[in-house]
Formats: sequence, structure tokens, C-alpha cells
Amino acid sequence: MHSLDILEYGHQMVLNAVSGFTEHQATKPGVCGEWSVKDILAHLTSYEAVLVDVLTSLTEKTSTPVMDRWIVDSMTFNDVEVAQRRYIPMEDLIAEYRAYHDVVIDQLLNTPEDKLREAGALPWYGAAYDVEDFIVYAFYGHKREHCAQIEVYRDRIAKIEAMWEAQLDC
Repeated sequence: MHSLDILEYGHQMVLNAVSGFTEHQATKPGVCGEWSVKDILAHLTSYEAVLVDVLTSLTEKTSTPVMDRWIVDSMTFNDVEVAQRRYIPMEDLIAEYRAYHDVVIDQLLNTPEDKLREAGALPWYGAAYDVEDFIVYAFYGHKREHCAQIEVYRDRIAKIEAMWEAQLDC
């Protein structure tokens, strides 16, 4: 498995999914439950911060506050992280997402490959799983799911706009 490739595919997928929305479109609820496109991006941004801590924990003995809050109660973590980013302009939120991703890539490149493939390296995730499994399932798969929801929303917007155009042509 190539963690770097997986992370880059997921990253580009997110950037493509959130591109082209107006601020108004990006803040409409209902894309994933009550979450908007912007809320989903805030959620994915917070997960990039979690991955920063996860990768840090592999090579350094330091505090991992974001990861710790996520492990203790991921639902509360999600609510708090999304709420904290609710009033950040979409452009700035994209920049924050990119910045965390850049740190993730830097950390990944500085993590020994054998550590990424060590079963049980993340004891809270499961003894049979390695970090690469975590990246694929908890990050890439997670991004695919949310990006698909955003694409469904994009399709809904396109259909509504087509209906409006048809009505204007009458």
C-alpha cells in the first residue's frame, strides 16, 4: 500500500468536491444530515488535525490533544470542531484544510515505513491493524463517503438551476 498516494487521492477528491460553490451554496444545510458542504469540509479539516496527532504519536513522545479528544468522544469532537469553524469563510477553511494536509504529508514522509506497517501501532484502533489500514479506512474511505454526498448535493443544485432556466425561457 502507498499511504502517500492514498492521502493525495483523498486530498484532491476533497478539493474537487468543494470547488465552485458560492458561500451561500456551501452553507445550505442538508448535504449530510444537517451539515452543509462547509460543515463537511470543517469536519474533514478536523480529521486532518487528528491525523497530524496520530502521525506525531508514532515518532515523538508529545501531547496529542486533538487525537485524544477524538478518541474519547468522536461525536462531541465532530460537533465542537464543526461549530468552531462555522463562521470561517469557505476560502479560509479550504486554506486551513490544505495547511493540515501539508503537515500530514510532511509527517508521513518522516515516519519510518515499518512503523506505518506495524500491526497494533495504534492500540486504540485495534491490534490487528496498522497505520496504513487506519489511513485507508478512517481517512480515504471517510473522504470518499462525504465527497459523494457533496456530489449528490451538486447534482441537486444543477437540477434546480436547470428548472429555473427552463422557466425563464417560457
